[in-house]
Amino acid sequence: MEFLLLLKALILGVVEGLTEFLPISSTGHLIIAGNLLHYENNVFDIVIQLGAILAVCWHYRARIGLAVGGVKSDPAQRRFWRLLFVAFLPAAVAGFFFHSAIKSYLFNPVSVACALIAGGLLILYIERVTARAPANTRINAIDDMRWSDALKVGFAQCVALWPGISRSGATIMGGMCFRLSRQTATEFSFFLAIPTMFAATVYDVAKNWSSLSLDDLPVFAVGFVASFVFGLLAVKGLIHFISRHTFVGFAWYRIAFGGVVLLWAWQTGQLHQALN
Repeated sequence: MEFLLLLKALILGVVEGLTEFLPISSTGHLIIAGNLLHYENNVFDIVIQLGAILAVCWHYRARIGLAVGGVKSDPAQRRFWRLLFVAFLPAAVAGFFFHSAIKSYLFNPVSVACALIAGGLLILYIERVTARAPANTRINAIDDMRWSDALKVGFAQCVALWPGISRSGATIMGGMCFRLSRQTATEFSFFLAIPTMFAATVYDVAKNWSSLSLDDLPVFAVGFVASFVFGLLAVKGLIHFISRHTFVGFAWYRIAFGGVVLLWAWQTGQLHQALN
């Protein structure tokens, strides 16, 4: 039994790490994978999410160090933190008020599948629109962003409170709609993930503190390490990928995967249950 739990933790850690920063929804994949593996543990999900957060922190450690070190003396670094704070606020407020309702009604495979398909179609539409007007890009670096640009990306992130939409997908696609370059939108999405995910982790830990147990430490450790390692690979891979490709491939993956999940939900009776 212990080996089986460790194997499940490894699989879920890999899923979290690979999907957290790709526009395919880590939360949606974890809900589906946890359902298939018959392992659903809120505290475990929090721990492996922390691994993914630290992966992006490690990748951007030099930039984060510069921003932290220059917060008192460098106006550009203070401006960077202000942009992140403005972008962080909308989802923080919405998440605080609607967290319980979202957990109760939207954390199920059918809801996730619908969000995956809808998000995939939206990515295809945005990619087609931006391809027709490539000269409309106005912002080619985070330093060029205004507070209003950050706020718009923050409101786009609110859409990702629906599991299956994808936080990174919403912020990157939203950024591109607001005329950020693909590279700038992706990098700002990565930086915005740090306060957003840290806040969500602290909130969930506080709510589930009584569920923490030292007996779960080996399982949590395996999931945490797997999430960190594969999260780091995903961040590096996506940065390299977007320099040469669009997000169309991710869109078709979302649509296909969402369709498979709906078919599975129909065969297992979960679709009928969700509709009733």
